Amino acid sequence: MIDSDALDRRFRGESVGRALDLVGERWTLLILREAFFGVRRYGQFVRNLNVPRPTLSARLKTLVDAGLLQRVPYAEDRDEYRLTQAGLELFPAIVVLMKWGDDHVPDPDGPPIVLEHSTCGKAADAYLACRCCGEEITAHNVKAYPGPQA
Repeated sequence: MIDSDALDRRFRGESVGRALDLVGERWTLLILREAFFGVRRYGQFVRNLNVPRPTLSARLKTLVDAGLLQRVPYAEDRDEYRLTQAGLELFPAIVVLMKWGDDHVPDPDGPPIVLEHSTCGKAADAYLACRCCGEEITAHNVKAYPGPQA
């Protein structure tokens, strides 16, 4: 028999679910993508994303309140939005989603954005790797263990 209390604890503390509660909405991820590629001003977000202004305002407020973006004044009565350290740490997630989209739901004309690694000048091909041994991490070579909250 399934222990419903244990299952409830598992899902209540589940990290992916908590992250998606914050960034899982479509416009939020697109706003973050734009911020990674240098967009900072409200009008630029509106123009690049064709997002309704009330939606953009609400999403930017959520991202600022969550500490992923910060509002920085750049002119009288004007702010821009800059990624915080916590926001910057989402870059790998955006890159992996971008690669997955290019591989599994490709645009017939090819990828709309290609990343180049500044150090070597080659196309940046994102993948997960173990920090200890450098081996690529896949769904087939990791195990999940209960954490402190389990």
